[in-house]
Amino acid sequence: MKGKISIVLMVTIVFIFVFAQVPLADQAKEKSAVDASKAWLKLVDEGKYAESWNKAAQYFKNAVNKEQWKASLEAVRTPLGKVLSRKLKSKQYTKTLPGAPDGEYVVIQYETSFKNKQQAIETITPMLDKNGKWKVSGYYIK
Repeated sequence: MKGKISIVLMVTIVFIFVFAQVPLADQAKEKSAVDASKAWLKLVDEGKYAESWNKAAQYFKNAVNKEQWKASLEAVRTPLGKVLSRKLKSKQYTKTLPGAPDGEYVVIQYETSFKNKQQAIETITPMLDKNGKWKVSGYYIK
């Protein structure tokens, strides 16, 4: 009986250890993606729109060319003015997104205050690119 209890206890410990690692792995991916999003947003905040396109995921570049991207941000982002504050609202690791190929993504939302728009939600979606780095595949301001 004592041997059965030890085996059950060992299996339980292994089970807990293995399944506890999944959320930790996702958290590490989320942190890396958030770091990548902050670096990318810094470019956008500085008006370096062409450079933000250069640093985006290949999927992003295939969806919009550099000139379209620059024109879009000049029309939408520039009028908002300087960023006054940006606070991480949420982050969620996923392997699927509507309308996008399967892969590894983190959907990140920031509560952002701009000089000319006090309350906005920025949604930025880094994906794990083919080179193993997190790169932005989508950006939206609401």
